[in-house]
Amino acid sequence: MICGRCAHDNQHGANFCSSCGSPLEASEETTLTLAAVVATEDADDLLHWLDGLPDGIGLLVVRSGHNAGESYRLDAARTDIGRHPSSMVFLDDITVSRRHVEITNDASGYSLRDVGSLNGTYVNHSRVDRARLEHGDEVQIGRFRLTFVLGGHLHDGDQVGQRGTT
Repeated sequence: MICGRCAHDNQHGANFCSSCGSPLEASEETTLTLAAVVATEDADDLLHWLDGLPDGIGLLVVRSGHNAGESYRLDAARTDIGRHPSSMVFLDDITVSRRHVEITNDASGYSLRDVGSLNGTYVNHSRVDRARLEHGDEVQIGRFRLTFVLGGHLHDGDQVGQRGTT
């Protein structure tokens, strides 16, 4: 039985998807439509997130995932991200580990560290254990795709998500 939410092939007669937990509906025929994910936002589209964001303060903007459109300000020295209810950034999806990522902010800027997640963490499409974050970097945590925005750092010619990782 194919899950209509994540396309996982489940055992016949299952009531819930073993991958994402969605309820399954039995039918004689299943039609699954998958839509292509197209990145429509560029640096100009990020300008509205910078409005009122102080220089040097980071912000994670959820670009895809069921929290799309939300943002998380990173003004603490350390921000924990995961599926654990006590996480400062709570991403409620089975593809996110309870304790997935830690982002720290110090005098040298923002750093990301995967804290032993099962599915890994990606910055600009490369799997990383650690990475320095710069304005426009794309961070993927489970099914969530987020863009890191840094107050005061959007200038003409910046290219979102084009920098490599460390």
